Amino acid sequence: MLPLRLIPRSFSQEKSRALLTPLPEKEHYLKALGVEQLVLLPFDRELASLTPEDFVGKILVQYLQAQQISVGQDFRFGRQRAGTAETLRAIAAHYEIPVVITPLFTCEGDRISSSAIRQALEQGNVQSANQLLDRPYTLIGEVVQGQQLGRTIGFPTANLQTPPDKFLPRQGVYSVWVQIGGWHNPAKPLPGVMNIGNRPTVNGTQQTVEIHLLDWAGDLYGQTLVVRLENFLRPEQKFSSLDELKTQIAQDSQVARSHLLSR
Repeated sequence: MLPLRLIPRSFSQEKSRALLTPLPEKEHYLKALGVEQLVLLPFDRELASLTPEDFVGKILVQYLQAQQISVGQDFRFGRQRAGTAETLRAIAAHYEIPVVITPLFTCEGDRISSSAIRQALEQGNVQSANQLLDRPYTLIGEVVQGQQLGRTIGFPTANLQTPPDKFLPRQGVYSVWVQIGGWHNPAKPLPGVMNIGNRPTVNGTQQTVEIHLLDWAGDLYGQTLVVRLENFLRPEQKFSSLDELKTQIAQDSQVARSHLLSR
């Protein structure tokens, strides 16, 4: 029996909402958990109109030939979310398909949810978000050419182009671990400092994600970086001169080095 995961793709306005885990990233984590086959359901109006009974009979039984089903305790499905996990168990029993209902997970008495993780990231509370996720919150993207200002003040940065639907945490400076070359590169992650913001000191107009690798030099253009957030250091701020900015980056780098390398 193949471990399988269904992911509905919404036709509603929800599809424009920034995601904690965009699809390519989700595929990576699911594969690491042992999922061997991933089915993406085109969640259109036809699928949304199916009754719970039709969804089980047509999608899970006829199309996917399910042998066992696992869902969370708060699972809802079918037209107007009429079906619950217990509804699924009752309908599936007619086809002699067992249903495993997983209880909700909590952390320090509070339910673990995407809303709680988003709130923690919006506040810059990286430790709380990572605890809820049970892994570091991660940004993945390709290094593209920026204004190359960093190298002129002695702190070259990689301008990271993240997926457009990726949820970005609070603007500011973070200590991070950086994997060059993507998920599967066996090389040891490198310590770094990341800034998310509009670069007000140089009158920036667009939000950017920039990473400075500590004690490392090389060409990163075109490389895929996996950036794992460890600590929120400070909010983004505007400095009166590039010299002040340079001094602050040096301080940020020292604090990040202390956080990352003292473990």
